[in-house]
Amino acid sequence: MIRKILVAFACVSCFYIYIRYLEKSSLYYPLRQLEGTPTEIGLPYENVFFNASDNTKLHGWFVPATDAKATVIFVHGNGGNISHRLDKIRVFNELNVNLFIFDYRGYGRSKGVSGEQGLYLDIQAAYDYIRRKDSTGKVIIYGESLGGSLAVDLASKADIDGLILEGAFTSVADMAKIVYPWLPAVLLKTKFDTISKISHVKAPKLHFHAEFDDVVPLSMGSRLFKAAKEPKKFVLLEGMHNDSFFVSAVKVRSELKEFFSSL
Repeated sequence: MIRKILVAFACVSCFYIYIRYLEKSSLYYPLRQLEGTPTEIGLPYENVFFNASDNTKLHGWFVPATDAKATVIFVHGNGGNISHRLDKIRVFNELNVNLFIFDYRGYGRSKGVSGEQGLYLDIQAAYDYIRRKDSTGKVIIYGESLGGSLAVDLASKADIDGLILEGAFTSVADMAKIVYPWLPAVLLKTKFDTISKISHVKAPKLHFHAEFDDVVPLSMGSRLFKAAKEPKKFVLLEGMHNDSFFVSAVKVRSELKEFFSSL
């Protein structure tokens, strides 16, 4: 009898460890090595090191623009690091907004280990840094994929002037139903419950989502938009999750320019 109990306990423990591993490996794909800097696309920038409230040292780039009227805090997706967003950095610079892009803990030159609560501290620290540094007075949060969940969490609590989402999802539980339909959501430790928070965002919102998104279904982006309060705008992009920004480059630039002007 005791042996059966021990075997059962061992099986449950192994399953729990497997779920935690699966959860973490599915959510975060960090790369440490930076593969370039804004200098390589002809842009001046400032290396920024700052600390989260738990003293985790973080790294980012502040890329100033000529006659900037606002500063965008770019919150990237779950893969790579800030050096893999150089083409997007160029677009924002050409639209005459300052850009602050940073790596979460565990990514690039930022210390620590990735996790939901830690990432919330990271974006709060990035926002606090820009509020101390920014001279334009206007702060816009841009959330890409996983970064959309962090952007919404911050925007639901902080004083911002605009929120832009690209390919954002509703929650980890909803994503798990698609990727791991056999996995009971109750077993998930990570929430990133974006849809329950977005109705608390008062700032103007611009939602981008790819029509043929192969990672976050369009239906999920539509649900998130429906849950948001006015003022808001939904822009359907061509392409898929990781290329729609560039496949629909003309539309994206036009919508961003209009959004910035409206603020």
